[in-house]
Amino acid sequence: MWQETDNKLYKKFRFNNFSEAFAFMARVALEAEKADHHPTWTNVYNTVEIWLSTHDAGDIVTDKDRKLAEKIDSLLLS
Repeated sequence: MWQETDNKLYKKFRFNNFSEAFAFMARVALEAEKADHHPTWTNVYNTVEIWLSTHDAGDIVTDKDRKLAEKIDSLLLS
């Protein structure tokens, strides 16, 4: 579940290994690029953390962030 804190949506994802985490990041990157919306994220081994906010709106959470969060969640199901 995404948490909204400090004007950002945040979620931590854990995978079986680095390859799965990196593949997930590649899928997220493609969707973010399509949406012209680029997350702040980190990756350490099998863990990916993502923070979403809309920079053009003053670094607050907007519908653009919520839509990308939904898309990111859907990538886990595919």
